[in-house]
Amino acid sequence: MQTLKKSIQINAPKEKVWEVLLQDNYTRIWYAEFSEGTHGETDWQLGSKAKFMDSNNDGLVGTVVVNRPNEVISIKYDGFISGGKEDYESEGAQAMKGTRETYRLTENNGITQLAIELDTAEEYYLYMSSAWNKALEKIKVLAEQN
Repeated sequence: MQTLKKSIQINAPKEKVWEVLLQDNYTRIWYAEFSEGTHGETDWQLGSKAKFMDSNNDGLVGTVVVNRPNEVISIKYDGFISGGKEDYESEGAQAMKGTRETYRLTENNGITQLAIELDTAEEYYLYMSSAWNKALEKIKVLAEQN
């Protein structure tokens, strides 16, 4: 696993950026940069299950391990989802177990810095880096337009 780190400056208050990060009507737009049709199923509460699936019902399943509203949200992944079925036992699922994805927001004079950090398999690092560049730009546009 490698840790991917990226950040972006957004001309919007952190409360608005937080909405774009968590509300389904926004996430479906920026999640599409990873795979068309991707959506999340979670209430984002501490300890809640979080499922992220594409249009084929393939994706990741994890647990919300940090939720400090308008500051930090973090998910620890537990396994994969294949065809809508959760997989915690396969070799791939075991390799994924314990990896994290974290979003941090800091605001200064109405400008919010969004920093993301996630663990990713080496073979997906370049793809994820490119997809995150596009996703961060989408998040910026969505937060700044309202």
